[in-house]
Amino acid sequence: MVVSGAVQGVFFRDTCRRQARAAGLAGWVRNCRDGRVEAAFEGAPSDVHALVAWCRDGPPMAQVDDVEVVEEDTTGESLFRVR
Repeated sequence: MVVSGAVQGVFFRDTCRRQARAAGLAGWVRNCRDGRVEAAFEGAPSDVHALVAWCRDGPPMAQVDDVEVVEEDTTGESLFRVR
């Protein structure tokens, strides 16, 4: 998933990490050089969909313009981390 808008410097990654861990998801989130945030989630489909829905708004200081979602095969992540 790639999130664009004013999503860096607004605690998007840290809040996403906390949301993912609370939902029991594995994966990662990172800043991209172009100002977007990229993330991968693994877990129960309903929990993944809920976190993607959260990313459409993000934390209070974020301004999300777009969320691109691409389904991929799982890679066997065991925890959620900020890259």
